[in-house]
Amino acid sequence: MSLPMMNSRPLFLLVFVAIYFVQCMPYEEKKLTNVNLDVNDLLYQRIYTLQDQQKVDSLYPYFHHKDPSYRYLAATAFASLKKKEGLDSLSRLLIQDEVEDVRFAAAYAIGQIGDSTATSALIKAFIHNDTIGSHRVCGAILEAIGKCGTDRELYQLATTRSYGKQDTLILEGQAWGIYRFSLRGKVAKAGTAKMVKFATENVYPAELRFIASNYLSRAKGIKLDSFAGPLVRTSLVEEDPRIRMSLVIALGKTKTDVALATLATLYEKEKDYRVKCNIVRALGNFEYAKAQQIAYQALGDANHHVAHTAGQFFIDFGQPQDALLYWRKAKMDTLTQKSVKLKLYKAANKHLPAYFVDTKGRINSELKRSFEQSNNAIEKAAALEALGEYGWNYRYIKDKGFTAKTALLKTTSVLALGNICRDPNFRKTFGLSHRRIRREMAAYFVEAISTGDIGMVAEASYALSIPEMGFKDYLVSIDTLSQLLEKIKLPEGIESYYALENTIAFLEGKPAPKPVSPSYNHPIEWRFLQSITAKTRAVIRTKKGRITLKLLPEIAPGSVINFVQLAKSGFYNGKNFHRVVPNFVIQGGCPRGDGYGSLDYTIRSELAPVSYDEGGYVGMASAGNHTEGVQFFITHAPTPHLDGNYTIFAKVVEGMEEVHRIEAGEVIEKITIVN
Repeated sequence: MSLPMMNSRPLFLLVFVAIYFVQCMPYEEKKLTNVNLDVNDLLYQRIYTLQDQQKVDSLYPYFHHKDPSYRYLAATAFASLKKKEGLDSLSRLLIQDEVEDVRFAAAYAIGQIGDSTATSALIKAFIHNDTIGSHRVCGAILEAIGKCGTDRELYQLATTRSYGKQDTLILEGQAWGIYRFSLRGKVAKAGTAKMVKFATENVYPAELRFIASNYLSRAKGIKLDSFAGPLVRTSLVEEDPRIRMSLVIALGKTKTDVALATLATLYEKEKDYRVKCNIVRALGNFEYAKAQQIAYQALGDANHHVAHTAGQFFIDFGQPQDALLYWRKAKMDTLTQKSVKLKLYKAANKHLPAYFVDTKGRINSELKRSFEQSNNAIEKAAALEALGEYGWNYRYIKDKGFTAKTALLKTTSVLALGNICRDPNFRKTFGLSHRRIRREMAAYFVEAISTGDIGMVAEASYALSIPEMGFKDYLVSIDTLSQLLEKIKLPEGIESYYALENTIAFLEGKPAPKPVSPSYNHPIEWRFLQSITAKTRAVIRTKKGRITLKLLPEIAPGSVINFVQLAKSGFYNGKNFHRVVPNFVIQGGCPRGDGYGSLDYTIRSELAPVSYDEGGYVGMASAGNHTEGVQFFITHAPTPHLDGNYTIFAKVVEGMEEVHRIEAGEVIEKITIVN
């Protein structure tokens, strides 16, 4: 069967008209709606370099770029810079931008800046985003309000009831907001009650309960005694260790007998050492006589973190009547860890009454012998600190520490002298000699500053600022300190510079000056990114084993490049993890071994919208915004109170068992960058 033929002329005219109209229509460029971050993109690097150089005015044009990726980058730049000059532009971006990711970045940046004048813009933007159904942005806005809002906004945030359990992202934002308020010292009864509800009712998602439980453990000045019931019930059945380790701290804050009994029960069955550490820490809320047995049990725990935490409990909360027991336990062979023994020596030296003259003498003789016979700098430093619990050791500490060969012992000696001065019983300890010794101490601290050793400078500066000591009356001239301030080499001595600068202001009766970030001194070498791929790993080798890190250049390119450069140069080889805080962090990379070491440059803080919401994150140690350099830390557990202040640049992907086994002094044999 054949088809009828069509007339070709009408068809030709139809095609001609169609082509004509298509050619005459104006070209509409397709709008970009996705944020795609490519660290190898030259414009990405250009914006990031402007952030690194803190060229604020040059960043503004990118707020209007057609590609939302660059608008996003410009917004997050202000989150790291924390410059309030950007608030107006960020507020417009938050309300007007069509891309959710960009609005989210703007909200985060406004919160990071932390200026209370931004709250009205945040509230206006919340209403706008709530209307268009962007719960993710609304959550970010509520968290931002927690970083910059006033007591009025806290009350409003804590008492709102307009969202249900299904509005997960907004509820999380509300919880983060209340939590961020608490980190600024702002709490409200209604906020605490809401967080207890979130934390203890399992109808809420785990992430919301995690945020709420962190608030309950971290917030200061909250009263939880009336919430003991739900906190006890939840702690006994909670399966998530991230939540459990916070709940046990909250239990301690109730200060009730049922809470203490629950903590004892939990300690017996707990398998996660991090939770056990927090159980021991929670004991400080109770009467010593009732809590001590759990702490004594923890001293013998096979996990060194738990044992150390127990030792610290007796230093902080021990009693004179048990001081001899601490000493005896420190000498027992069943206690195998030397560092824990030294903590007990410190507790005994601190709490043993002065009238036990002979025993006091024996304890301090044993500590001096430990100091002089040990070849381990960490142990020697611990012995010096323990000696500092008996004021009359001050000359021994000064003589041994100021002439020591290692920076750690020099710094620790000044720290120990400062602790003697912080003792509320200083005058009672030294009796009629207290003025003479106060004068000697002042001279020691000035001498420490005169050495130019940055660790000694910092610790001596902190000591001279002890209000109760009145050191101003014992100094010949504050001008001498001002002259010594100018001799501190920057930027590597920035932490010591800040400390001495604040001390001079204190002695002169002036407010502490606002820290000034180091000037731009270390450009990002982007060429190093060419060797970093998604499969690139940094492998930290120690005697405990290997720790493998995944690098995160997409959120902290400058820090990643700096770390890779240092690792490839062999800088970290032979350095140690000088600081280990149980169930918190291990910190390493200090060239001095005392936490004050750096090189002759600093890098910028890179504070991306990411959270320390689980263990294994690797961050840059810092003495303030833009003071990072060579030291890094690895978290044992979630530490969301560090969010927005400490750069995250890597994540442990293998070897968390080794991270948990690291003790202070563990040597970093080598860090290798592998693909």
